[in-house]
Amino acid sequence: MTEDIKLERPASHPGILVIRMHRPDKKNAITRAMYRAMADALDAANADEAVKAAVIFGVPGIFSSGNDLADFMEIAKNPPESAHVLAFLHALANFEKPLLSGVDGIAIGIGTTMNFHCDMTFTTPRTVFRTPFTDLAVVPEAASSLLGPRIMGHQRAFAMLVGGIGFSAEQAREAGIVWSVVDEDELEAATLKAASHLINRPRQSLMLSRKLVKGDRAEILSCMDEEMVLFMERLRSDEAAALYKAFFEKKR
Repeated sequence: MTEDIKLERPASHPGILVIRMHRPDKKNAITRAMYRAMADALDAANADEAVKAAVIFGVPGIFSSGNDLADFMEIAKNPPESAHVLAFLHALANFEKPLLSGVDGIAIGIGTTMNFHCDMTFTTPRTVFRTPFTDLAVVPEAASSLLGPRIMGHQRAFAMLVGGIGFSAEQAREAGIVWSVVDEDELEAATLKAASHLINRPRQSLMLSRKLVKGDRAEILSCMDEEMVLFMERLRSDEAAALYKAFFEKKR
């Protein structure tokens, strides 16, 4: 378990596992180790009868700035390392219990698309959701090319996933990728309260109803795998190499 992912079981909300991305010095940019830790946490929670729901948080002002680019360059050199990323994506799709998120501030790339798999997402007025896939010469991931149009419709999904246009918290709520916008100091309490409300429903009815609403898991997993093949091809392309070389030279 990396120290950049913290697992918590709040005493005030029994039955809920909190998965917290905690790498504030790097704006919660997600590394291979973080992907693996979150995948393992979700898989373990799926098998743990004591866990009734899971909640994903970042830190104040930062949910996630997306992939750690330096780490992703290492994946480009050694494609089998992408298995850590895919393990997390599959864990999201395979999670069978209520999954919620509380998003505050920066939500970029996977920091946006992981919320497409959440049953309820709470956010704050200062949050911006943005997926700069084409800016980075790659393609959408996390089955967002399937779930985005399904949730938002073609126009909004195209604007976000292809156009790289950022959505405000209110635009995200209107688009259907956010359930509620709350003040920063209310975010965690509101998200945990909603999770507790869900797990107090009749259990089997809740689980069956969620499964019906989520739809065909196999279709989602297949889309994830197809996207990952294209993503890795684009990550190793000359177009991407030129962009990332310029980025790191500017950073230096």
